[in-house]
Amino acid sequence: MLLISCPWCGERDESEFTCGGEAHIRRPADPDALDDAQWADYLFMRANPKGRHRERWCHSHGCGRWFNVERHTATHEIISVYLMGEAPPDDGGGDAQ
Repeated sequence: MLLISCPWCGERDESEFTCGGEAHIRRPADPDALDDAQWADYLFMRANPKGRHRERWCHSHGCGRWFNVERHTATHEIISVYLMGEAPPDDGGGDAQ
């Protein structure tokens, strides 16, 4: 079980959170200009690295707020936690996007 540090509530058990998938996915500037394959790529294709990965998490059974977590997918080590809208910490992120 992971212990995740909510920026507002502090460290809590993983069962209080919901993972919202990969962080920092940008919506296309002109969605109407995309063909079906490009739109499907935006909606469904995500990185699935073995290593450092940035994800969105919601403290769904707590304050209900969203934030970002950089986590190692093989060891589940939480490397950093930062607020939505903030740039990821520049920590030599290795495999991170």
